[in-house]
Amino acid sequence: MRNTTKLKHLLLKYSLTFDMDDDGLFTLSICNKQTGELLHTIEGGSYSIVLNKAYGFFLKSLKV
Repeated sequence: MRNTTKLKHLLLKYSLTFDMDDDGLFTLSICNKQTGELLHTIEGGSYSIVLNKAYGFFLKSLKV
């Protein structure tokens, strides 16, 4: 599955905030759209790694 498709699925359910520090470490914060509650923070060395981890979080939340 392409990253744009994963991002689209994530944005339907969550508000996402991407950030990158001076060392190139990406940080993605996942917030609930309804409550604004911070659900998860993911760090990784690249955009695709962070997005894959976030999509895994999304799939786990669907199973619960």
